[in-house]
Amino acid sequence: MQILFKTALFNLGFRPFFLGSAVFAVISMTFWMFAYSFQQMPLIAGISLFQWHAHEMIYGFAVAVVAGFLLTAVKNWTGVQTLHGLNLLGLWILWMLPRIVLLFGTPGIGVAAFFDLLFMLGLIAAIVYPIVKVKQWWQLGIVTILVLLLVANSCFYLGAIGIIDQGARLGIYSGLFLIIGMILVIGRRVIPFFIEAGVGYPVKLVNYQWLDQLIIAFYVVFLIAELGVSDRWMIALSAMGLGIANSVRLVGWYTHGVWKKPLLWSLFVSFIFINLGFFLTALNAIFALPNIVAIHAFSIGGIGVITLSMMARVILGHTGRNIQEPPKAVTVFLMLMIIATVFRVVFPLIMMDYYVVWIVLSQILWIAAFLMFIVTYAPMLVKPRVDGQFG
Repeated sequence: MQILFKTALFNLGFRPFFLGSAVFAVISMTFWMFAYSFQQMPLIAGISLFQWHAHEMIYGFAVAVVAGFLLTAVKNWTGVQTLHGLNLLGLWILWMLPRIVLLFGTPGIGVAAFFDLLFMLGLIAAIVYPIVKVKQWWQLGIVTILVLLLVANSCFYLGAIGIIDQGARLGIYSGLFLIIGMILVIGRRVIPFFIEAGVGYPVKLVNYQWLDQLIIAFYVVFLIAELGVSDRWMIALSAMGLGIANSVRLVGWYTHGVWKKPLLWSLFVSFIFINLGFFLTALNAIFALPNIVAIHAFSIGGIGVITLSMMARVILGHTGRNIQEPPKAVTVFLMLMIIATVFRVVFPLIMMDYYVVWIVLSQILWIAAFLMFIVTYAPMLVKPRVDGQFG
């Protein structure tokens, strides 16, 4: 314990949760690769093997990145210190315990559920406190998504133990699309600002209020259609609307300078993959495309790319380093994740005979990308800020 606190690892939320999420991304994908490709099955009951994998990618990996980002961002937004030291360590342990339990299947799923839901309650409390203290009520929209994620995760566990019919499926799809929704909300806030500040020349990007409202409307209809009524044409039309509206938004955010900075073009590309996910979902109603392809456009191309990019940026900024001069490895591991998405999403649509090959290649590239991220950024996460400030 003393060794941990001789480092800066628990000074601010991004440090343990970004490092933990990256390490877990490597370990969990390795377990999944051996389960899927080499038939080394863990003990699974009550849910399918695919649901086991999906749950841990959403509520293990992605939610950890969300936790690290929000615990750091809310401190900036409110000026109130968020969890650090022993309190942050405690929350991190609550996240880590169910990850360890579920790596080996579902025999201990009751224990995993207890600690997992307790972690999410703790995270919500840690985010709500500073927001309420300074009365920034407009920030509660983000809290609402966290609460819905807690409800969705509860549905997953209740489904896994047989209490709610189709609860596991509902929990997984709800979690995925709530994370995508959070990316759309936070991306709207930060990506235009990052681009304007980072391209190196004066530019004013366009945001339309009517477009923001339209995207929210389409998103609500999409959630109701996908998770509630399960009407394929309602899903298709709302997904197509989201794809088109978000594409218009990207046009308004575009400037040629984004392609010169990996921490800018990666954000742009991640939104392109999210749009691709919506378009593939819409086309599924007409052409009966494999739904899993659209899911991985959202998860690897959308969540995978944007989390790597945002973590790389946040770590540089919050350790006192120059975000305009990221390590050269950043370009490499972002490209690895993009290629992993192409193998998992595009190639199965055009060369289905090699489906398993594309999956294995995608898994290997995912692991390689996060290993490179860990090697590059772990030293920054455990060492104090270079400017001597706390955080």
